[in-house]
Amino acid sequence: FRVPAGSHKTLLVWGLEPQAGLEHSLFSAFSKFGPLYSVRAHRNAAVAGPGYYAVIKFYSAGDAHRAQRACHGQRLFQKSPLKVCVCTKQKGFQQRVLALNSNKCQELANHYLGFNGWSSRIITLQNISGFDGENDKLGDALQKRSLKYLCAVEVMLPGHGVCTRGVALGEAEVENSEDPLEFVTTSRRVQKLAVGKALSSAFQKILLVVLENGKVAVEYNSTHGELTDALTEEELKGLVEV
Repeated sequence: FRVPAGSHKTLLVWGLEPQAGLEHSLFSAFSKFGPLYSVRAHRNAAVAGPGYYAVIKFYSAGDAHRAQRACHGQRLFQKSPLKVCVCTKQKGFQQRVLALNSNKCQELANHYLGFNGWSSRIITLQNISGFDGENDKLGDALQKRSLKYLCAVEVMLPGHGVCTRGVALGEAEVENSEDPLEFVTTSRRVQKLAVGKALSSAFQKILLVVLENGKVAVEYNSTHGELTDALTEEELKGLVEV
């Protein structure tokens, strides 16, 4: 559940004709080969003449290569044939591996595991604002207040016997803490942020192995194992509250 890294998962598509909803058309055509992380269409540089090109990122290198072989030289949704190639590797350039956000994690889980193949629940969501005393500083003269919520989430894959947990912090400043509406709105936003980050953290411990026959195997990623997975629910709640 990481942002796709490496050129072998990325396709370059050029020879695109200008049209409304170009990115949607590309997504519809290429998502048939597997889940997509992103589709971005760009206008050609002036020296290249009129038209567009696109960069399409797959989660799977195998899906990207199948799409390239099937779509290169095909018209698909336009009058002229497309040109499609797998991006070449950039030597000496290392991409930082980033975690997927919670929405992308859920999309990927739904695709490979099915809507009923996994579930999640919030173990605890605690308001820890002011525990470090920072709200007592001079900055309060400007009526600003820092809101912080700490969340623990559990992700369960019952069909594979895998259960992981994630803990994360969400925080933001309330510009005017005297305004009840702004305070409530910011509180909800921070809670949602904490839950999303905790859910993403839990998914980082899950490895999906897609086999050639299309079946999916699931493994627990022990390299990201944490104390939170070994604690009982009551112990975890106590740890978060502390």
